[in-house]
Amino acid sequence: QVQLVESGGGLVQTGGSLRLSCAASGRTYSIYSMGWFRQAPGKEREVVATITWSGGRTHYANSVKGRFTISRDKAKNTVYLQMNSLKPEDTAVYYCAAAQAPSTYDYWGQGTQVTVSS
Repeated sequence: QVQLVESGGGLVQTGGSLRLSCAASGRTYSIYSMGWFRQAPGKEREVVATITWSGGRTHYANSVKGRFTISRDKAKNTVYLQMNSLKPEDTAVYYCAAAQAPSTYDYWGQGTQVTVSS
């Protein structure tokens, strides 16, 4: 089992920045990749960014490229999402997830609300 705890959400104005953190515990040695997902009201959950735990290879949704940066600190078992130039359409609950195999996200955090005011 892998446990994930997110932090760092909040309310920010358009153009502002936030940094989300996700601390992993438990069987962290089994993690293949971690990712950030989001779900806005009335919409399906979508991937925001992912990073492989070993090599640090990243992937971003087109909507956040150039604005968001995913990174990880292996010593702290923590993954981060730096969000800059935030837009109202970025408003959502953001979830951290961990995968033990490619694209198989089995473990999820509780979610953290990000609200961008116009």
